[in-house]
Amino acid sequence: MDPVTEDRAPEPLTEYAHRITRRVRAFDRRHPLLWDLHFAGFWVTAALTDYSGGGWRNIAHNVDVPDRLLLLMSLGLSVPLLWRRTHPGAVLAAMAPFALVNAWTGAALQASLLQLVPVYHLALRRPLHHLWWATALFITPVLVSVARYGEGSWDQQIGSQLMSITVAVLIGMTVRTRRNYTEALEDRARRLEIERDQQARLATAAERTRIAREMHDILGHNLSVITGLADGGRYAAGKSPERAAQALDAIATTSRQALTELRRLLDVMRKEEEEEASRSPQPGLTDLDQLLDGVRSAGLPVHLTTHGSPTLTPGRQLTVYRVIQEALTNTLKHGGPDATAEIELTYADRGAATVTITDNGNGSRTDDPTRAGRGLPGMRERTALYGGTLEAGPLPHTEHGWRVRLHLPEEIPQ
Repeated sequence: MDPVTEDRAPEPLTEYAHRITRRVRAFDRRHPLLWDLHFAGFWVTAALTDYSGGGWRNIAHNVDVPDRLLLLMSLGLSVPLLWRRTHPGAVLAAMAPFALVNAWTGAALQASLLQLVPVYHLALRRPLHHLWWATALFITPVLVSVARYGEGSWDQQIGSQLMSITVAVLIGMTVRTRRNYTEALEDRARRLEIERDQQARLATAAERTRIAREMHDILGHNLSVITGLADGGRYAAGKSPERAAQALDAIATTSRQALTELRRLLDVMRKEEEEEASRSPQPGLTDLDQLLDGVRSAGLPVHLTTHGSPTLTPGRQLTVYRVIQEALTNTLKHGGPDATAEIELTYADRGAATVTITDNGNGSRTDDPTRAGRGLPGMRERTALYGGTLEAGPLPHTEHGWRVRLHLPEEIPQ
């Protein structure tokens, strides 16, 4: 014998019963008519057996009821069960005349108790106010039998019938409540699954946007610097080979910096697949001098004026750094060969800061987010993370020039 089979624990009886019930329900959902035919056929057979075997005579008040009438009552109290689920009220109404004849003749066929089946389905599928007239239809034959034959007390006869119909109604309401609860749980699980998928898609979209913004900031700026250096080196190659060599050295340095930052970003993206990705700190205010040196080496004169002492968190420092980087990159791209840039950086208390980048370039630019690529939208997204404002546009009342102004408000204590 397989040792795995020997060590397997026996299946609990409740689990076995649940599995059988699930299979029966699944079969019922696939073949409802076939199940209804089996159910109705079983009770028709039972009713005819009671009639043909004479078992009804043991409790009958009158044993001289004609056979044809007995057969008709047996069929009338059992055949309608075929439609018990789709039309329980009509089935109960169709069985009521046969139940009245059964009580009036004194045959007392046990098939009259089959009226409890449509009562159960009424409690299971219909509004509860249907149960009042169902109870009246079920009790009326009992009143007729007691009034005509007078066996047993009124309260005993009616009490037992009321107890029977109460049990049927309680079972129907219990099954209905359980079914509604299960459907509510399934609906909630579906909604949670949909919400989870939506959150995953939103998170993925946000992460893609963040990665695209970082890639744009890293590659866009460094490639702009490299382009400026290459243009300057080409013009200097014929007149000053030394300056051309310096431009090539600067290109190599800038390229290595771009590759280093790109590798760092890729390491962060692979963090979920590796135990620990090697990461260096994100750029901050201490890296501004290196940034400005690279821009100056690319041919754009930049002057920085600072007011106050920095008290910014690393995230705010990165925002200031990236905005300055993007503004200078745009000046390199669009400002023209004679452009210069001025940066005024003002620090306030509690992490507040204002940065103004102004250039006198004569190139054409746009502030339309739909046409500006990822530069200006990326700066605005970074600014919005800290509740700040970003203004970008041409200088007023002048022929040339562009200004970008960033303001970060004070940090709100948590």
